Amino acid sequence: MLEQLDGETILRQALRRGGDWADIFAERKQTTLVQLEAGKIEKISNGVTLGAGVRLVQNFRTAYAYANGLAGDTLLELARTVSQAGLDQGDRPQISIAIQNWQAPVISPLRVPPDGVALSEKVAKLWEADQAARAVDPRVRQVRVVYADQGREVAVQNSRGFSGTDRVTQTIFYVLVIAGEGDLLQTGYESHGGTNGFEIFEARPVEDVAQCAAARAVRMLSARKIKGGPMAVVLHSEAGGTMIHEAIGHGLEADLATEGLSVYSGKIGETVASPLITVLDDATLPGRRGSFGMDDEGTPSERTVLVERGILKGYLMDRLRALKTGGKSTGNGRRESYRHLPVVRMSNTMIAPGSADPEEIIRSVSQGLLVKRMGGGQVNTVNGDFVFDVEEGYLIEGGRVSEPVRGATLTGNGPEILKQIDLVGSDLGFGLGTCGKDGQGVPVADAQPTLRIPEIIVGGEG
Repeated sequence: MLEQLDGETILRQALRRGGDWADIFAERKQTTLVQLEAGKIEKISNGVTLGAGVRLVQNFRTAYAYANGLAGDTLLELARTVSQAGLDQGDRPQISIAIQNWQAPVISPLRVPPDGVALSEKVAKLWEADQAARAVDPRVRQVRVVYADQGREVAVQNSRGFSGTDRVTQTIFYVLVIAGEGDLLQTGYESHGGTNGFEIFEARPVEDVAQCAAARAVRMLSARKIKGGPMAVVLHSEAGGTMIHEAIGHGLEADLATEGLSVYSGKIGETVASPLITVLDDATLPGRRGSFGMDDEGTPSERTVLVERGILKGYLMDRLRALKTGGKSTGNGRRESYRHLPVVRMSNTMIAPGSADPEEIIRSVSQGLLVKRMGGGQVNTVNGDFVFDVEEGYLIEGGRVSEPVRGATLTGNGPEILKQIDLVGSDLGFGLGTCGKDGQGVPVADAQPTLRIPEIIVGGEG
């Protein structure tokens, strides 16, 4: 996208009054969204956005300006605007920048690009899901189905001479079902997709996604409220990675950790989890929602070991935090769009699988709770305290999964719980998400194996 522009002139203009470095970020997005609700198509949108921004960094301060479109005169004016943040008084037009081109590797090859699929075929998938969900049980009262695809192409040029491009396609499909019996209402949610094309429906038909969501909602109608208290909890690999994402992931983002706003600040080299726990962030995984070839600062994606056998090894870094600490970017400088500055963000974050048989983990618990699906929650990154909702849970009695329960919450402290985990399963389950931070949302995936926590506070009745 930036090939036709004189990037060197734009960057020199941004740096003419001083600065540590400058970059240009350009983005083109093509998106389709279709939503079905209450038995009718509620929304269809399709469009393209195009824009770019110029950033200047000096003495760890950042100036940023953006505009729609990619006209060279417009970007030159953006560069003049950000140059006013420079501390030097004299112009420096003599700076030489030798641009070298780089193409990000294709992390997730597409077999069926969504932009080649007719809109009518995409809409048909929603009707199939709606019918499949309603056929599960007459107590299904409401069904919402959403299909979305996005092709995102980004380009970065910087004053260090880097010029790179990357393209990532996302295809997402999810179903939300409300089931009711009398005045009692319960919800079930299921999603499918990632950095793939329309072939996601070959791997998992829409009927399966819809039936899973509906069955979950109906099943929770018969669930009784759980009696709260301290108990053993098994987090199933299907639970999604809410625990890893919130309880430790955000705390390992360097903008928080290096400013003393994380419970993990200053603890590199220390024990922060059980020796069974290894935590990774890996944007190179094919097909996963948080994958990309390069981040939004032009740093190639990589697999980053954050915690290894319980020992904290490092933080997720962007270019600005690397500049501050004298380290290197881990390829985690991400932004929602060209209208936003990059901030440190996770990609695909996971607890690595262990060696325990998942079924044996359940059988090892005489009395406790099995969490099959996590809901939302809150985390205080400064001290690590968290509260999470349990969307789908079951009692474990005598080592066997018993009746479903509802209304459960998990309350604890991230580092303390991670140190308590004493069994790690050999399986691995991924969840899809959009992570919000600093008013921005970016696609992520979280994963964990089946885990046993010997004791945690479970909120519920009395």
